[in-house]
Amino acid sequence: MTITKQEYDFNRNVIVQPVGRGAAGRQDSVNLSYGFPATELLPVEALNQAALESLVRDRAQALHYTGGQGLDIIRNWQLRRLRKFGIQANDEHYLAVYGANQGIELTARVLINPGDTVWTEAATYFNAINMFCYAGAEIVGLPMDVNGVDVDKVEDELKRAAAGEGALPKFIYVMPNFQNPTGTTLPRARRERLAKLARIYNFYILEDDAYGELRFEGEDLPAIASYAPDRTIYLGTFSKTLGPGLRFGCVIAPREVADRMRCLTLNSATSPFTQEILGHLLQNYDYDAQITRLTACYEARRDALAEALGSTFGDEVRFQLPEGGFFLWLAFQEETDTLRLAELAAERGVQTVPGRGFFAADGSYPFIRLCFSYCGEREIEEGVRRLAAAYFDSRR
Repeated sequence: MTITKQEYDFNRNVIVQPVGRGAAGRQDSVNLSYGFPATELLPVEALNQAALESLVRDRAQALHYTGGQGLDIIRNWQLRRLRKFGIQANDEHYLAVYGANQGIELTARVLINPGDTVWTEAATYFNAINMFCYAGAEIVGLPMDVNGVDVDKVEDELKRAAAGEGALPKFIYVMPNFQNPTGTTLPRARRERLAKLARIYNFYILEDDAYGELRFEGEDLPAIASYAPDRTIYLGTFSKTLGPGLRFGCVIAPREVADRMRCLTLNSATSPFTQEILGHLLQNYDYDAQITRLTACYEARRDALAEALGSTFGDEVRFQLPEGGFFLWLAFQEETDTLRLAELAAERGVQTVPGRGFFAADGSYPFIRLCFSYCGEREIEEGVRRLAAAYFDSRR
């Protein structure tokens, strides 16, 4: 697979939206598009109690610019938690952020100058593409297989760039666990090798681990940051486990990078009151039990999606069963116009995300991303039935 490059066209809308108007007015619309957690599993009562306790304990201090003790509690909790992924970091490496998106934005602002090159998986998270493009970067898409980014080909491209046949990247953006959108997981050997390449060729790795806690099968793997903490910027978030509305995540980065990020945020990156609420929650809440509830639910929904796709589409599509996360990447025959298919599906009352928005380079991408975390199993089955009906009708 040839790696492609493209300058960003600011007149081109690459922000992915649910496609079509037909679903919007339907009461029975099935949303298999956006990556939302299961509403019924969000810890509403526990957060309500934590909010009350933060005001009772810290009173008006919880509402001041500096807040109370919440951030210290969260930081210590997260630094301990990340040891399960092999990350050994301290306070100077840690920065609280408004979810992983702000971590991506800060990385782009700190590291990218206009004209610099950033390498990403192809396909990759569409908001990351947008942020890198707005920072003025040229994006290079790296080939993937069933095990994530192909590190053999990454090394080949690095050797060519070092020999003057292209530009070395400022950083490589990867999602090693249950990647968005493909659902792939990068094996341990590839993680270690990518970390070694970062040191040899002097680039950073931006490791986005939004879904790492949500593993259904297999064992937790070491983060890339555990192999090269001096060359890795690690992103974590509570959005997928406690609720995206909290807008709270963390960056673990080399000290010089973390210090520059703190300067950009004026050392006030997150809401002090949210810090107090989340800090109280983490002191008293069984987070592991929450993870168990989420993974059991999402595994059942993933299996329901896979079974429905097999029974309705047969050999018309291909997909890989993810070991965790939110997403399944559905591959159609090469000639399939998945943008048009998503529009037809929306008219039938199911929202999906076509593959085009997950690539920086122009091209024909016969993929659709399906999210299995948000809808119940019966809704998923109905959504697949509607998608299949739209597909087979379009081929007549």
